[in-house]
Amino acid sequence: MNTGTQVNPLWNEKKVKNYLPHMTVPEVDAFLSKSDMVIIPIGALEQHSSHLPIGTDFINGVEQCKLIAQERDILVAPVLMAGQSPYHMAFSGSITLSADTIIQVHMETVQSLIKHGFKRFVFMNSHGGNRAITTFLVDQINQKTAGIAVDFGVAVSPYLNPDKAEKPTVLDRHAGVGETSDSLYLMPDLVQLEKATATKLTHPKHLENMLSGVINEEPTAKLLFLSEALKGEATGKKTSTIEMTKTGVWGELNPKTATVERGAININNTVQAAVKFIDKWNDLIKI
Repeated sequence: MNTGTQVNPLWNEKKVKNYLPHMTVPEVDAFLSKSDMVIIPIGALEQHSSHLPIGTDFINGVEQCKLIAQERDILVAPVLMAGQSPYHMAFSGSITLSADTIIQVHMETVQSLIKHGFKRFVFMNSHGGNRAITTFLVDQINQKTAGIAVDFGVAVSPYLNPDKAEKPTVLDRHAGVGETSDSLYLMPDLVQLEKATATKLTHPKHLENMLSGVINEEPTAKLLFLSEALKGEATGKKTSTIEMTKTGVWGELNPKTATVERGAININNTVQAAVKFIDKWNDLIKI
């Protein structure tokens, strides 16, 4: 009943299907009658230059999961905003958690959901710095619980349409054109494109020599480059964000050239690949 009382003027969120924070107990019970699959994004709270919010990785991860959950019955259950981000700590607002903390929070999350009847877990790593953590977490769930866990990136890779994948000609990673384009599609109101600026990158000389191989996806160059680049100042590698770029953008392109069209192609390619993986998993467990 409308009493004429003003409600929270900042509230603009709409209820989203299969999104756990929005669901009631009866809705979770109804969901469990159809599916036992959960998708959990693992993001970060870290600087994304002057044009993207600190919550970019968390928000983009959650929004991608929501889109997938509109196509298939998979529960979206985010539980932790921050991730492992020691190399961004020179920039105000960045938060970094230990690997042990991230793993413990998600192990307890899975154990809670297993008690309610969920069994299958997909972990979407939406922050590159969490990659090894996600791999270990998936293994620990499979080794120590009744749950079955998979890494989202590994799971959907065979189903991605290679014709829709961007092939960069220069380094374009953190807060660059690709990530900004995805953000324009996923969270348009939070992107301040007019504040985006190009940056001048400085890498240690031996890493600079690997760049062409990294850009061309040469496996050894990419492996060695990412093993050393973007690491905390305390490591002495001279590859923390502030030591490589004063703007926080880790890429050679101007993020201002990002487009929502590019983001839409990339995200929709990922969502459709996820749908195909979910269908295949459901088909393989049919009795």
